[in-house]
Amino acid sequence: MKKFKEHWDIHQNWQLILPFLGLVALGYSSFKLSNVFLKDDNIILTLLLSGVIFFLLLKLTLFIFNKLEKKWNVTYKWEMISIFLVFATTGSSSLFVSRPLIKLMGINKDNLPGFAYWILYIIIGFIFYQILLVLIGWFFGQYKFFWGFEKKMLRRIGFKRFLD
Repeated sequence: MKKFKEHWDIHQNWQLILPFLGLVALGYSSFKLSNVFLKDDNIILTLLLSGVIFFLLLKLTLFIFNKLEKKWNVTYKWEMISIFLVFATTGSSSLFVSRPLIKLMGINKDNLPGFAYWILYIIIGFIFYQILLVLIGWFFGQYKFFWGFEKKMLRRIGFKRFLD
């Protein structure tokens, strides 16, 4: 455990929750992906495929961690896990928030052409994604990182004058 804490720069026990949540999220994603690939109810085959997908996703995640750790300039490695969890949570949450809002506005596939519906859906989801990114980032203790990330993204899409 000591080696694990040293590798991820964990100095307090509460920080152990982040690698644990990351592994749980990776395991859940692996299981859901294996269910997509295997449509039958063979639990042994599903668990075996889940294990393979988990291993591959873990390798990919650690590779991405190493690349982004240098780019994002974080103080501790455990903060990378926190940042990844914020991105994952925000992506899912923006769908849950924007879907009911679109229904409340009366927008559906019946009263709009398919491309218009999906364009509006993406725009509304993108707006809520930006808001939730900062809020969930604050909840995970990464407000400074995500506010800087958000300002940089908004500048790139043309909102520079509102941020200065």
